Amino acid sequence: MEKVETARRRRSQRDYSLTFKLSVVEQVEQGELTCRQAQGRYGIQGKSTVLVWLRKHGKLDWSHSRSRPMPKSKETPAQTIKRLEKELEDERQHTLLLNRMIDIADSQYGTSIRKKLASRPPENSRKKDR
Repeated sequence: MEKVETARRRRSQRDYSLTFKLSVVEQVEQGELTCRQAQGRYGIQGKSTVLVWLRKHGKLDWSHSRSRPMPKSKETPAQTIKRLEKELEDERQHTLLLNRMIDIADSQYGTSIRKKLASRPPENSRKKDR
């Protein structure tokens, strides 16, 4: 069994005639080939060459592109949840540390840094007494 190899020659830009371009565009628009398949089958070097032909010679309307804004990050939802859970735990630890520092300062220096919310009457009750 002999292996028959077909040597595909690379084409230069000057090789593409208008009829060739229209033929490729028609095949892609009819769904016979994808842009990448057409590129491989016909030895078209440029990655976007077929797309440019589609926009220039195709029958489809390319004036209104359906571009979506790029996501700010490429995190999956699971990665986002994991990151947010880590940030939440870090903030909890930070809050605990600050509360402990306030407690130590209060006990060592006899200060009352922490506000005692329970000892003050609510704002609404003061207005009603007047």
